[in-house]
Amino acid sequence: MLNWINMLSAWAVPVMIAFIPLYAQLKKVPVYESFVDGAKDGFSTAIGIIPHLVGMMVAISVFRASGALEFFVGWMTPFLEKLQVPAEILPLGFLRPLTGTGSLAFTTDLIKTYGPDSMIGRIASTIQGSTDTTLYVLTVYFGAVGIRNGRYALKVGLFSDVVGFIAAIAVCLLLFG
Repeated sequence: MLNWINMLSAWAVPVMIAFIPLYAQLKKVPVYESFVDGAKDGFSTAIGIIPHLVGMMVAISVFRASGALEFFVGWMTPFLEKLQVPAEILPLGFLRPLTGTGSLAFTTDLIKTYGPDSMIGRIASTIQGSTDTTLYVLTVYFGAVGIRNGRYALKVGLFSDVVGFIAAIAVCLLLFG
């Protein structure tokens, strides 16, 4: 089964990259012109979201510098040990909804420290692929289109991150534990 999953993951992106333009050509969509129009719109959107990105980066820095992350990890460690879940991955559960780059850096550090084939490395990698940068997405995309009330999207997004976090741990413990 692992070989099948490896083969599927290796071919998924190249197949999609080839399929989308071919399908667009089949439907008589001007592919290049559509791409250029999207790029023009993307540039103006990028300029409009800069204030939202700055606010998000400040919030992340305050969260980490205040010691709140370390406090919560220390508080949860005994509970996680009873469930045989490595406490080292808990900060990733907090960082992933906030920042993609920060969570990727943390995952890279875990993999360098414990190895890619360790349980911690596998869980961290699976969490990276099973969750999203919810707060970043809401900040950027809602800010770009001017949505001011995103509380329901926030609740659903964070709930899905928690489910993805727990599912990633459960699947890794089941498959590799």
